[in-house]
Amino acid sequence: MAGDGGERRDGRAGRSGSGPQNGAVRRGEARRIVVTGSVATDHLSVFPGRFADQLVPDHLDHISLSFLVDTLEIRPGGVAANIAYGLASLGHRPLLVAAVGSDFQEHGRRLRAHGVDTSPVRVSSSLPTARFTCTTDADGNQLASFYPGAMTEASGIDLAALARAHRPGFVLVGADDPRAMLRHTRACRALGLRFAADPSQQLALADGATIRELVDGADHLFTNEYENALLLAKAGWTRADVLGRVGTWITTLGAKGCRIDREGEPGIEVAAVPAATATDPTGVGDAFRAGYLAGLAGGLTAVRAARAGAALATLALASVGPQTYRAGPGRLGELLTTAYGGQEAAAVLAGLPRAYAPSSAPPEPRGARTG
Repeated sequence: MAGDGGERRDGRAGRSGSGPQNGAVRRGEARRIVVTGSVATDHLSVFPGRFADQLVPDHLDHISLSFLVDTLEIRPGGVAANIAYGLASLGHRPLLVAAVGSDFQEHGRRLRAHGVDTSPVRVSSSLPTARFTCTTDADGNQLASFYPGAMTEASGIDLAALARAHRPGFVLVGADDPRAMLRHTRACRALGLRFAADPSQQLALADGATIRELVDGADHLFTNEYENALLLAKAGWTRADVLGRVGTWITTLGAKGCRIDREGEPGIEVAAVPAATATDPTGVGDAFRAGYLAGLAGGLTAVRAARAGAALATLALASVGPQTYRAGPGRLGELLTTAYGGQEAAAVLAGLPRAYAPSSAPPEPRGARTG
């Protein structure tokens, strides 16, 4: 792993932000992290074979396939709900900002019991909660579709009014109805709120102008490796263009971990936390974001925040559904110690809420590394 073991601060405030110059959120300032984006019901199935084996190279322009799946799990999901769940798992009480249908009642009850504040959620009188349907093959590849449903009404939510009432320290603008994403981003700029741009799945449909507006001035930008390339292509920007417009760019790299980029500085790669069991990749990236934001709110460096995110992502990977894992300090400490060493595990846990005190980290196993 390249890097400095976490000694560098995580970055400047975004171009439009007003946060501290070292980029870390002051302790207590961001106890109320706002998470905007989709809430959905996930229909998750597993195909025991390989999608690639079913494709005929000379007939890719006429695809008609049906896969006999082994299992079907119906679970609560959606990027905003998944991230809020992860933050609550680490002791935060995030505000969930999303549009749902009347069928959200049970999902909402579970989120509230877990520690998520769902009071800002808008309930549609006519449309159901969004649906995400995904099949995963033996290689971990996924085929998915998404029906937005009530999410199309998210642009009716007034984030500015919510922010004035709750004075959040940080806002994540996640994949949502594109009009809502633009409205939330504009509200963050107008109020000087630090925000993270996390357009994810909406990059495929958004045009260049929309992408540029969603990203410009963000304190943090989250993408995966594919979305990184797609964003550059559709926005018509170079990597340097993006880094000149955001504070910190986090690119997740799957099993390899993530890369942290900032203008004028060499990139840092943070290794993933090894997974003993890879059960379901759905929502793993959302868990990473939750862990990262929790670390950021606790004043951790970007490297250490990414390590918190990597540990939470590994817990999510071992569970079926994106809102079923448990993140107790003992288990989190074990994962961090195995991956990064006991000293580093204690430093990461110190940036999380009180239950995750450094004393929660287990003794460092012989031969563990701290870098």
